[in-house]
Amino acid sequence: MTDIAHPSVLLETEWVEIIRKEAMAAEQEGMLQAGQLELIYQQQWFKLLVPKVYGGLELDLPDLIRMEEALSWADGSLGWVVTLCAGAGWFGGFINPETAELIFADPKVCLAGSGAATGTATKTTNGNYIINGDWKYASGVKHATQFTANCIIKEGDEMLTNPDGSLLIRPFVIDSRNATLIPAWKYVGMMGTGSHAFEINDLEVEANRCFKIDGDAKVIDSVLYNYPFRQLAEGTLAANLSGMALHFIDLCGPIFEERSQLPKLTTANRVTLMYALEEVKTNMQNLRNEFYAAIDLSYRNFASGFESPEELQAVSRTSRALAIAARETVDQLFPYCGLIAASPDTEINQVWRDLHTASQHSLLTFAE
Repeated sequence: MTDIAHPSVLLETEWVEIIRKEAMAAEQEGMLQAGQLELIYQQQWFKLLVPKVYGGLELDLPDLIRMEEALSWADGSLGWVVTLCAGAGWFGGFINPETAELIFADPKVCLAGSGAATGTATKTTNGNYIINGDWKYASGVKHATQFTANCIIKEGDEMLTNPDGSLLIRPFVIDSRNATLIPAWKYVGMMGTGSHAFEINDLEVEANRCFKIDGDAKVIDSVLYNYPFRQLAEGTLAANLSGMALHFIDLCGPIFEERSQLPKLTTANRVTLMYALEEVKTNMQNLRNEFYAAIDLSYRNFASGFESPEELQAVSRTSRALAIAARETVDQLFPYCGLIAASPDTEINQVWRDLHTASQHSLLTFAE
């Protein structure tokens, strides 16, 4: 098996410089910076999954995941915002076409939102809905043009249910001007994502703002919008954590070289340092090889009309294995880095905090 290339090969050196130059300012101000955003708009990274018919890039999944790993290698917060907001662009395959055309006509379109059903949508007599609720952890919320929000559907005071008795939940896409931002992101990492909450009160929206994520409900018939959302989400989030871990490993190289020159270290200490670094590099490379092999095979066969449950399970399994290894990798190397890794104003500490915060996403916490 040929080794998957380091993610840096997908990014121009100038892009990386722009992204990293403003990374610390983004953390301090709690949102991506002007230079970073301008680059995103120029490269249409928020439109990676938007249907081509609406001016999007509609990348195949293997290409998408490689690019998102590369962006997270450049900077965790930027990579995460692009992944989550571009991921919401995937909903363009299911949104009412007339509504989607209006939404994606904005050259700076950015969809932020939440998958939690923490709101309600009450049907009106004219076929519209009244939206109420608040939603947490909306990455990219400060520069979002639209919000996506899951709502429990109601008629009057009654919550509607599916045939199996579960609550009827539908996502809505809502103009960000109709929502109120609630500052709520106070965590140790991923501060540049601005993953705050938002609320909506007594907002009436037309029914075409509601959509359903289901193969029978798609309006764009292409492989990308037929592929299961679960594996798409698992793969993209795992790639984010992998990119951050590779960034940390890269930063460890010169730090370990410098520390190996310390007079107080024994020969055995120096060997331990270099062995630890090479061990995690090899392990991460092997897991990335398995991960991308699973992604590529699953998507290629899916495009050919062959949907294999075993291949989809392999995507889920390798996504979890890579995500867990990314977290364990930085923890294995962290003790050897010295106090520089514990200083909050250093790049390596920022990467460590970002990865540990991002890895709390519940989708990839457990091995199974």
